[in-house]
Amino acid sequence: MPVDAADFAAALGQYPAGVCLLTVRDGIDDVGTTVSSVMSVSAAPPLVAVGLTAAGYPAEVLQEVGSCGLTVLAAEQAIVASRFSSAGRPSARHLLESVPWTRAPASGAIVLTGAPAVLDCRLDRLVEAGDHVLVLLAVEGVPVLNPGARPLLRLRGRYADQSGAPLPRP
Repeated sequence: MPVDAADFAAALGQYPAGVCLLTVRDGIDDVGTTVSSVMSVSAAPPLVAVGLTAAGYPAEVLQEVGSCGLTVLAAEQAIVASRFSSAGRPSARHLLESVPWTRAPASGAIVLTGAPAVLDCRLDRLVEAGDHVLVLLAVEGVPVLNPGARPLLRLRGRYADQSGAPLPRP
């Protein structure tokens, strides 16, 4: 019996997930996307996995460029998550007006300075997974680490703080 897509989404929405911003710097511009499908894969060597829409522009650029920045967003950065969750190809620099950022040393990708953590990554490999790709990233550095920052979560289709309380819509 096939699983109903709405039931599947509702079931997974019960699982709180951290929210990250994946950014890639190509030869022309910076692109980015909000991701909540992120997991630690290995400590030695340090690897993380990110789920991206297979047909999406960020996956295409990442595959071409081979490196990215992965910013773990703070609770007060929900507006950034919302800006980057829309489909399209707006410049990351345009979407980050008035948001403090810098460039990661290895990838040159935009990363947010007020974040709980940032991973500077190199593409290890892509694995096809239905309508998504599982992107394995080798972590080459941790240029930002603010352990006291409150992380942004996604729970039941809304952004939430670490207690699970929904944040106001940006």
